[in-house]
Amino acid sequence: MAPDDGPARLPVVLLHNLDPAWGPDDAGGVREAVGHLMAALRAEGHRVIEAPVASADLGAALAHVDPAGCIVFNWCEELPGRPHSDVQVARMLEERGFTYTGSTAEVLAASWDKAAVKTRLAGSGIPTPRWRICDGNAAGDWHAFPAIVKPAYEHSSTGVDTNAVVLDAAALRRRVAYVREAFRQPAMVEDFIDGREFHVTLWGNGQVHMLPPAEMDFSAFADVRDRLCTYDAKFTPGSAHYEGIRVLLPAVLTAAESAAIAGTATRAYRQVGCRDYARLDLRLREGIFYVLDVNPNPDVSPDTSLAYAAEAAGLSYGAFASQLVNLAAARHPALRNRS
Repeated sequence: MAPDDGPARLPVVLLHNLDPAWGPDDAGGVREAVGHLMAALRAEGHRVIEAPVASADLGAALAHVDPAGCIVFNWCEELPGRPHSDVQVARMLEERGFTYTGSTAEVLAASWDKAAVKTRLAGSGIPTPRWRICDGNAAGDWHAFPAIVKPAYEHSSTGVDTNAVVLDAAALRRRVAYVREAFRQPAMVEDFIDGREFHVTLWGNGQVHMLPPAEMDFSAFADVRDRLCTYDAKFTPGSAHYEGIRVLLPAVLTAAESAAIAGTATRAYRQVGCRDYARLDLRLREGIFYVLDVNPNPDVSPDTSLAYAAEAAGLSYGAFASQLVNLAAARHPALRNRS
């Protein structure tokens, strides 16, 4: 693609958070990942402008940018000191007329409400584990064990550790009470699917593509309470789950299983309203793929399963990121009517 043609003729503004409260290791890791993505996009012919968000004033980070003259690569997961503010970021981009990658503010807001997402999935016949919201400390007549208890309004396995999987009613009551006290929100009780777990990245609008699924291998753990992706598994190097869970990519699936997981994931992607890309977590039990979670704003760091899955599909990190820019560019007023 020539530099003055199509999406490449508009600069990409890489919007990302850089919280002043982070320690040097965390901040350094983010700067390294941002540098990697910027270099990868430039290698694909894009001009890239970095826009770090170091305060709750998102407008300051974009003050020098004309919405009509750029495409925002939205990698801002939250404003400093404001949890769940990815929604606020997307809403401000929309209000100011920016064209940006990823899902809308409406979809991001809905994704924080696990019950709403599961209701939408189940209403469309998409398999998802049985569940219940507990506003009080009692779990009612729940009798299906093992079960898993999660905060009802969180992402990224927040509040999920080995004690989240409960084996009897007494443990269930204790965990529900813990979640309500620790997170100041209702608890979700869910049937624990003790089966193979897959992380599936989908991308596209209209025609949706699946990258090779990644399987989370829990074979190092004998206790059912350890066979899950905890918060530590994602964010605490040296922890038992971080070190013990292997990622198998591409996952070994039969042709029928591959078709089934693609069909279920794509239906969920469309039903939730995901745009450009998303990552879905699914588990397999007795031939059925159950949707555990839909993440419409997944991490795009170069060391994530998303990046590795793109590589397994024959797409470089930069090529996949460029695809996301191109998808957003199709919505840009200056480009969307171009053939």
